[in-house]
Amino acid sequence: MAEQAQQTWDAVDAYFSEKLVSRDPVLEAAVAAADAAGLPRIAVAPNQGKLLHLLALTQGARRILEVGTLGGYSAIWLARALPADGRLITLEISPAHAEVARANLARAGLQQVAEVRVGRAADALAALVADGVEPFDLVFIDADKTGNPEYFARALQLTRPGSLIVVDNVVRGGAVADAGSTDPAITATRRLHDLIAAEPRVAATSVQTVGSKGYDGFTLARVQS
Repeated sequence: MAEQAQQTWDAVDAYFSEKLVSRDPVLEAAVAAADAAGLPRIAVAPNQGKLLHLLALTQGARRILEVGTLGGYSAIWLARALPADGRLITLEISPAHAEVARANLARAGLQQVAEVRVGRAADALAALVADGVEPFDLVFIDADKTGNPEYFARALQLTRPGSLIVVDNVVRGGAVADAGSTDPAITATRRLHDLIAAEPRVAATSVQTVGSKGYDGFTLARVQS
């Protein structure tokens, strides 16, 4: 039954992507380069990438922060929504992954607006806070799940009223509802939502998704004050 459900999800994703997400040689090359480099196949799906793109456009985002670069697939979607004077900073712990991402962003002609910073996300975020950088209009968090509570807390320090914070992979195949789980990714995801629920500065919701990436979902938080 699970296999049949996955086949249905894959077919529906393929249908909507074919109808609403145009084929793109640059994005296809980014996927191919990531595969050739042996990166895990955990990047967002094409329709999810377009959702990020549309959110950034709707925001009128000039500054975007991404936590978790991988091969740069989602970074391309996000950076393409920026104006010519916009800026994307994306954080990646793996030098090898960052090298692939930089090449993919350069192939997309986005090297002037997109910067890949290498190192632990917690350290890079703390440095951004210490530097007093201009607030980001959109933050996309898609890195190691155990770090999400800290990444979200830092994102609040790096945004402004009206900014959006998107946290990916929060449903964990439904395991997020298991209060007794000892899985570090699950316990951290639950701590993240405890933090969000207690945070008066944001309005948030979570959306479950099914598709080619399986059963998961994302949390969307708008900074209110």
